[in-house]
Amino acid sequence: MVKTILNEKPTKRRFLIIFCLFIGIAIAFFDRVNVSVLAANDPFLLEMGIKGEPVQIGMMMSVFLAVYGIANISLGTLGDVLGPRIMMTICVIGMLISIIFSAVAATFMMFIIGRIILGISEGTYYPQQNLFVRNWIPVHERGRANACWCIGQAIGPAIAMPLLIYVMSYFGWRANFYLCAVLTLIPLCLFWFCTTDRPQQNKGVNKAELTYIEKGMETTQTVLADSEKIPLVQRWKLMIANSHYWVLVIWYVCLQFVYWGLISWIPAYLKVAKGFSWVEMGWMASLPFIVSIFTKILNGYISDKIGRCAPLLFSAMLVGTIFLYLTVIVPGKYLSGICLAGAVGFTVMATPIAWTLMQGLVPSRVLSTASGTMNGIATGFSSLSPIIMGFFIGITGNYNSGMYCLMVGGVIGMISGLFLMLKKY
Repeated sequence: MVKTILNEKPTKRRFLIIFCLFIGIAIAFFDRVNVSVLAANDPFLLEMGIKGEPVQIGMMMSVFLAVYGIANISLGTLGDVLGPRIMMTICVIGMLISIIFSAVAATFMMFIIGRIILGISEGTYYPQQNLFVRNWIPVHERGRANACWCIGQAIGPAIAMPLLIYVMSYFGWRANFYLCAVLTLIPLCLFWFCTTDRPQQNKGVNKAELTYIEKGMETTQTVLADSEKIPLVQRWKLMIANSHYWVLVIWYVCLQFVYWGLISWIPAYLKVAKGFSWVEMGWMASLPFIVSIFTKILNGYISDKIGRCAPLLFSAMLVGTIFLYLTVIVPGKYLSGICLAGAVGFTVMATPIAWTLMQGLVPSRVLSTASGTMNGIATGFSSLSPIIMGFFIGITGNYNSGMYCLMVGGVIGMISGLFLMLKKY
């Protein structure tokens, strides 16, 4: 290091970027899981005219996920052109509009329109997080960095479930949306005032931190290469030729299929199938996300330590599927609830690692496109999960039949993780 910066202590601005990503995704998941709570709320179901209609109840999440997936693929690439800061700010504004629209919905169709707006906004939002990580975080810190912002996906629902149930119990279901609207103002301010697309543009980054970041990037990366814009067709050619990227996409499809099936039906499953009271359901519904906080933290450190991702992808899906099976067969509602928490916690523990592997599999110039494609395809398939579960629950009258559908996704995820593990990733 040159003498002029020898005694200069590096700033930690990159950690602020990760904090903003953490807050943003946590609040986004508040907005998503709100309908999971509504699915178990009789006044809402009666007002919307869907009481006793499991397919329509599942549709509330399925419609969101379907639009979310399409937006990931079709609009996620805008981050490569406009930059993640502008795109994320626009997306959060869209999220705020959708929340207000849902809060005043008088019919089920109006409510679904609000979910569509939310799907477009959050579907465009998600890929930009990976672009921020790729631009700001050195390679050797990415496992922990991805784990940190991904923890927001667990902390958000862990807080949201009991909080939204409490608010709904005392103030009605519309109050949940008013609370979410206020919370969404937080990431809106953070992204606009506290972030820049790259560390070179940020006045809070000193020379020592900038040198540290640049030295930790891939040896082939240059500012010119990162900033070069290439046509969309060329980006797709680079991605299509990468077979290992598509195996990772398959694994992520299975993860999302299992995850969103569980998320959509956890409150209703606990209340109807396992006999939890409304009060008990609040804290039990948050337990899966509390477990996932610790598993994701552990996973981030393990991946940076061993320098490989695929063994964790395989292990997470294996253990998660085992816990899902135990949820169905074990006696006693509390033991079953603990197994359900283990199923969610271990299935999603490798989420940060999947993004770390993806960031190393594709060129940086197509990262936003690759991120949006992977998340879009996965979410598109996972949009079928809540409604498929609702279909089987409806025809069998048994919630466990829906759980068995999710186990099939877990097995396919194990196979794809095993393939990547054999390829030494």
